[in-house]
Amino acid sequence: MTDFKYIGTENMRDTEASKWRMTTTVGDKINKYTMWVKYKKDLRGDALPIPMRYEMKGFNSLLGSHYDHYYIEYMDYDVEDIDPDVFKVDPGMECTSFPGPGIRHMATFNPMKEFVHPVHEGHVHDEFNRFKNKHGKSYHSDVEHEKRLNIFRQNLRFVHSHNRARRGYTMAVNHLADRTDDELAALRGRKYSGPNPGLLFPYEREDVEEESDKLPSEHDWRLFGAVTPVKDQSVCGSCWSFGTVGAVEGALFLKNGNHLVRLSQQALVDCSWGFGNNGCDGGEDFRAYQWIMKHGLPTEEEYGGYLGQDGYCHIDNVTLVTSIKGWVNVTTNDEKALRLAIFKHGPISVAIDASHKTFSFYSHGVYYEPECKSKVEELDHAVLAVGYGILNGQKYWLVKNSWSNMWGNDGYVLMSSKENNCGVMSAPTYVLI
Repeated sequence: MTDFKYIGTENMRDTEASKWRMTTTVGDKINKYTMWVKYKKDLRGDALPIPMRYEMKGFNSLLGSHYDHYYIEYMDYDVEDIDPDVFKVDPGMECTSFPGPGIRHMATFNPMKEFVHPVHEGHVHDEFNRFKNKHGKSYHSDVEHEKRLNIFRQNLRFVHSHNRARRGYTMAVNHLADRTDDELAALRGRKYSGPNPGLLFPYEREDVEEESDKLPSEHDWRLFGAVTPVKDQSVCGSCWSFGTVGAVEGALFLKNGNHLVRLSQQALVDCSWGFGNNGCDGGEDFRAYQWIMKHGLPTEEEYGGYLGQDGYCHIDNVTLVTSIKGWVNVTTNDEKALRLAIFKHGPISVAIDASHKTFSFYSHGVYYEPECKSKVEELDHAVLAVGYGILNGQKYWLVKNSWSNMWGNDGYVLMSSKENNCGVMSAPTYVLI
């Protein structure tokens, strides 16, 4: 807390917290670091400071190297001294120049060694062991282990071969690398079932053109606190519920004075069957909107956490904190209309074509897939557009996925806005509260 200054108090988690801030400047960029602290008396009556939240806007003070925005919630804090041995580096480790040869050297530069006599597969087994350890993978039999190893091998080759093509974005091995194409398809749970009966976009063409000239070139609702953390839909095809809930959370944030409330995806998975959704077997955002209009939507805390599977509907036993008056279909295939909708109305539920392996293993950069479909009936995945921007001259949509923060760029993807790539502009919707 060196160089932090006390700036007042604020109620946080039903406790009065002291607010401390440090502000620095690098060039024309202002960095703000804020810590919320509560105080607890020990047995001697001395006040011990207990951190509650740390928020960083600007240069990454923990990891360095780039500008970022995040916050850390402290749910448990121990004031005991930390063993200094924790910070000791193994004396056997040797430093090399950055980035060094890397653990993937063999797989990256000599994948064909597996096919040359004598066969060499050590690098694949090493990579697979790291993969299993990192993601806590275990398999019920040797046969299953061998099957997953070979799936991993193929995906490893695919990732490295495509990265050599310099497509403008980078792929990486992630927690999905041991899954078959059919298993990956199960994550894409948007099931098109007919026209969306939502309201028309309430802006005339002239209004869109006029308003577009006033919009900033970049906008990110995460920086305003309108977006909840990335979740993992697990092995359930419930992506439609995450896009829906994200749009409702954003609209509620704007409605109730910029206060973010985490709402329940599981309630939609369990309860919206009567409106045409099919739980973990897929659904659509507008059918979930219809259910919310009739029943409302509870918080995640009140209804219970996300299960990753179909559950029993129990909304009669919980408080429904919000409802919606309707939803709006943003003008299809109109980049300016979608930018205006995001800026004016908050995060937008969108449908995309996510059927390509390049998307499954996306890591960072602006994603453009020339094989992507854009017709609304061909889009198979529901996500949340939370902003837009420009990176190295390429316009993109900032999209929140629901495959955990182990996927993509901490759970997000920058999707190219060129040519309605992957259908981001085909079926965008926002709600009215």
